[in-house]
Amino acid sequence: MTIVDRDRVVSALDEVWDALVALAGDLETVDWDRPTPCPGWSVKDIYAHVLGMEAMLLGRAIPLVSLPAQLPHVRNDIGRVNEMWVARYRSQPVTELLADLGEVLIARRAALVPMDQDVFNREAQTPAGPDTYGRLMRIRVMDQYFHEQDVRAAIGQPGHLTGLAPQLALDEVTEALGYAVGKNAGVTAGKSVRFVLTGPIARRIDIAVDRRAEVVDELDHEPTVTIEIPGDRFLRVAGGRLAAGQATAAPTDVQGDRTVGEQVLNGLAYMI
Repeated sequence: MTIVDRDRVVSALDEVWDALVALAGDLETVDWDRPTPCPGWSVKDIYAHVLGMEAMLLGRAIPLVSLPAQLPHVRNDIGRVNEMWVARYRSQPVTELLADLGEVLIARRAALVPMDQDVFNREAQTPAGPDTYGRLMRIRVMDQYFHEQDVRAAIGQPGHLTGLAPQLALDEVTEALGYAVGKNAGVTAGKSVRFVLTGPIARRIDIAVDRRAEVVDELDHEPTVTIEIPGDRFLRVAGGRLAAGQATAAPTDVQGDRTVGEQVLNGLAYMI
């Protein structure tokens, strides 16, 4: 079970919600229909998704919306639920979407106030399986931070690379790196990987592969491969927002076994 500091997560949620609301205030009419790096979704769809996930955490019903049997960007049941909220607001005025989002965020902030650390330590169902409510909230930080970056990419307004939200998003991605390196990338036993993240989102992350791949505090040997990459690019690769060719292009630097390095970068995207 993952114990996550309640105050840090709540502060990070406030931070990313404030950032999304501020971004919305900067958008021109044409911006809402711009495609984002999140497949199938426009800027407006991103905001509808954020609203929908937070509304469900308040216990509100999923809208009854008829969807096509097949949608290329929808891969599972969770994706279909997400799409119902997106479809619900797609034909509605942006003013209605923003009014509903504002009301939901006020309600979510209020709901979090009485929740102490004990509540955050309780078991909950998360997209990563059974864990703590704190882990679920950290996943919410990551998801919404990624979507904020989707909006920023769509409108050409980069930013928000410092603060709690990007650091907790990185904490959550780090939690899944063993799976990404061992399962997705298929790095075999006896090998090891070191990520050196540069820029505002900086960190060193070591992964050893034995019976399975797992993040370790520090390798006791030279890594098979060292991948130096800007932290913001690393997050977007893990989130499936950058193609393999973009992941391996400069300023990413692969030292050591380049074959393993490219294997890791090509398999790093693990999010749905």
